[in-house]
Parts: sequence; C-alpha cells; structure tokens
Amino acid sequence: MKVEIWSDIACPWCYIGKRRFEKALAAFPHRDEVEVQWRSYQLDPTLPDHHDGTELDYLVDRKGMSRAQVSQMFDQVTSIAADEGLRYDFGSVVVANSFAGHELLHLAKARGVGDEVKEALLSAHFEHGEDIGDREVLVRIGTQAGLDADEIARDLATHTWRDAVVADITAANSLGIRGVPFFVLDEKYGVSGAQPTELFTQALEQAWRESHPLVMLQPVATGIATDAADTVACGPDGC
Repeated sequence: MKVEIWSDIACPWCYIGKRRFEKALAAFPHRDEVEVQWRSYQLDPTLPDHHDGTELDYLVDRKGMSRAQVSQMFDQVTSIAADEGLRYDFGSVVVANSFAGHELLHLAKARGVGDEVKEALLSAHFEHGEDIGDREVLVRIGTQAGLDADEIARDLATHTWRDAVVADITAANSLGIRGVPFFVLDEKYGVSGAQPTELFTQALEQAWRESHPLVMLQPVATGIATDAADTVACGPDGC
C-alpha cells in the first residue's frame, strides 16, 4: 500500500502531522508493506532565499494579524508540538524559501534516504533555527544522511530536481490540495491536516481492507449436503 504525503519544510503542522502519522504507522500490523512517499509543496513560493526579519515579522505582514495574535498562535502550536515530542523554537526560526530543500529531498528519495532528510530538515528549521535556504546547511544535512557532498552541491547548483519539485506541486494542484500536510492513501483516500493519530489509524485500516479484500473459499466437494456444510460455524443465533 502506498501513502503519499504532500508537505512543506516551512510548515509547523507538517512536522506535527508527520509525528502523528508515524505513531499510527508504527502500530499498524502491515506497516512493513506500506510505502511512504514524500511529495513537495510550497506554502509561499514567493519568498526569497533569505528573508530579512523574524518569523513573527513575516507572519504579521503575510497574514495581516497583530503581533499579539501571532505570538499567541506560536504558543499554541509550540504546546501541541511538545505533546508530540517536538521542541519548537519560533524565536529562532530563519524565514527562507524552501524550494532548494525540496530539491534536496528529491535527491534523497532517489538515494533511499528521503525520510531521514525530511526529518532532519524539519528539525533544523523548527527546533534548531537553521537556514534551510543556505546551501552549506543543505549539504551538511544531506551528508549526515549518507549522501555525497559533491553530488548535493552539483544538483543544487544545476537544479537537477527542479522539474520533480514542480511536478509534485502541479499534482497537488490537480488534486485540489490547498493546504498541507495532505495524505493520500492508495491514490483513493485523502486526509487533510495534522489529524489525531487515531484518525490516521482508521485511514490505514480502511485503505488496507479495500486494497486487500477477503476472498471466501468455496467448500471442497465432500459428498456432504450443502445445508449441513453451512452449519459448521457459530453465529449470534447459536451454533
């Protein structure tokens, strides 16, 4: 079974949603048969590589909210993240365009370490105040996951994975995705947002049942009358 997850690195709910989904997947009996694919999405593709100002300044300008309202939102999200074991520090977040980070993610996915790099990028951005638009930061994150530093630097410089990132964003638009995280299970079921772990559990179970329907075997001919064969089971009305 395949699960595709559209998300942005610069999205606090995407990290929370990742944790909640991971908890559901860890307890899922068929977890070893679930393929998770990270897909790219940008909440604000207009951001420069490096933005002057804090995350609070940026959101006040972008959302038209007061500084007090944004600060209160930070406190609420930080508390929710803490419940999932995440240590958000909005005061140190560096506002930067996430496109290069998504390019790195596609390289990482091609080399089999997509999940490790996704985790590292989210943690770097929200917990450690690192600049996800800085190429040196991206090279370091990639090499720590086992990628080759020269390949990372070359691919980022030549935008080897630009088309792959754009294709993901185009696919999201065609599916009507307007916010992230967004989870698509077996190209059939969609789950929008960082839902509770219990909902992800239900979604996994339902998608699995429909992709692996129970096939009833017919009784082997034994010479026993059909009515008698039908009675070798117990039900609500007796045996």
